[in-house]
Amino acid sequence: MILIGQYDSPFVRRVGITLALYGLAFEHRPWSVFGEGDRVRAFNPLMRVPTLALDDGEVLFDSVSIIDCLDELAGEERALCPRAGPRRRHILGVVALAMGAAEKAVSLFYELRLHEEVSAVWADRCRGQILSTLAALERDRASRTSPCWFGGSMSHADIAVAVSLRFIREAHPGLVAEEDIPALAAHAAALEVLPVLRDVSQPFVPPA
Repeated sequence: MILIGQYDSPFVRRVGITLALYGLAFEHRPWSVFGEGDRVRAFNPLMRVPTLALDDGEVLFDSVSIIDCLDELAGEERALCPRAGPRRRHILGVVALAMGAAEKAVSLFYELRLHEEVSAVWADRCRGQILSTLAALERDRASRTSPCWFGGSMSHADIAVAVSLRFIREAHPGLVAEEDIPALAAHAAALEVLPVLRDVSQPFVPPA
């Protein structure tokens, strides 16, 4: 398998961490859609990352479908999310919030960095969506005492929160007051010291 994209993207990083946790062999091609767009386009006409080329030649174009495929490859016993039931819905709910906040952080970065005239309304809306989502996740995590979000073992919820929070902090320094998210900060810190998260990481590099 070939994973395309840089690990400063929370979406690419989430896939890379999942691949590593499942012990699935893959080649990482850290191509940027800005600097190496033609290379990415050869695999993905949308020119987006993550893109995952499977061993049989099939290409998957977004992190949701990629993670779903990896869960199938890992098997039901090892998958980081059940195939059905309340636990699956709860995990996917946290994932949706965390990765939704990351999407808004990407939108905010592009608005501030790539547009000559910044839309204050749009930028403020993105900031509000990010902060309200993190506040909701903070309340949820603070209500739990388990080592991981849903018990003693890691799920996709844990990974999604960690990669999203790191991206938001690095792409938008000062946006999030650390004293407002103590439970989230502690949760992410406990995960970031794990070897797999240390190995699958890259400081945020703003596109040229």
